[in-house]
Amino acid sequence: MPNVYTFKDFEGSSHRILIDLITRYSDGAATLLDLGAAGGELGDALRTKFRRTIGFEFDVDRIADLCTRFDQAVITDLETVRRLPACADIIVLADILEHLRDPSKLLACVRESLAAHGHVFISVPNIANITVRLGLLFGIFEYRERGILDSSHLRFYTMRSIKREIEGAGFRIVAIRGSSVPIRLIVPKAPELLLRIGERLLTIVTRIWRGLFAYQIIIVAQPR
Repeated sequence: MPNVYTFKDFEGSSHRILIDLITRYSDGAATLLDLGAAGGELGDALRTKFRRTIGFEFDVDRIADLCTRFDQAVITDLETVRRLPACADIIVLADILEHLRDPSKLLACVRESLAAHGHVFISVPNIANITVRLGLLFGIFEYRERGILDSSHLRFYTMRSIKREIEGAGFRIVAIRGSSVPIRLIVPKAPELLLRIGERLLTIVTRIWRGLFAYQIIIVAQPR
């Protein structure tokens, strides 16, 4: 499951929302596990807030980046993981569950690993996003190299179905957010002012009508 995703650090992006949420819920936290860390940018942005950070990644070519951005790097296939380091305070699953044949197995490992006061942070694409709905209206459902219809996705989630998946794995959801459509990646050559205005408007609309406009669903949960 090679990771081709880029780190998204702009208003309304999933990574910026994750950084904000993790910072908010990490008081007293000592250990961060990033499962599916890609190049480690997210872990690097949060590293100073924890005594120990561990990045897990499938792509062995990422090892050099991970070793500079985490205290420890682990190359592994998350489909085969049966045990994670015990008593982790924060575990991140950013854009991971949709790539797995059986997400419930990994969620069970996460629940077992988390400390009683710990939190898991999960982001998945929202298949009910308005862009996908409009495409279906006109008979379009084409897989792509990245995005909601990434050809490597094995599962598709709506707001309701990801909540059911997480709660069914023994977690209590404490916060839900939605990232906005990443227009900066769609039209990268647009003027910066227009991009900022567009991002601000999309962020507001997504907050009002999350189920329809959220590009990715971001959930914070604790073990029940």
